[in-house]
Amino acid sequence: MINLIATIVGWIGMFLIMLAYLLLSTEKLISYSWPYHLMNFFGGTGLMMNTLVNRAWPTMALNIVWALIALISFVKIIKKKKK
Repeated sequence: MINLIATIVGWIGMFLIMLAYLLLSTEKLISYSWPYHLMNFFGGTGLMMNTLVNRAWPTMALNIVWALIALISFVKIIKKKKK
């Protein structure tokens, strides 16, 4: 059962990252927008959960960094809006 949940979460994560990239590439989103970084954060987190269950350590490292970059960017956006 845990493998099924991890697979579903992984697919959702992949979809979010690809959607963010598609929307950025088609200029529907801008790179410094919070929706773009939230999609990347949750996408990276979903893939991270999947790779944890499947013990795919290189992919896990990639998705940790991916999610951290998105989180840092999101925090910067919030701080700019408060000024």
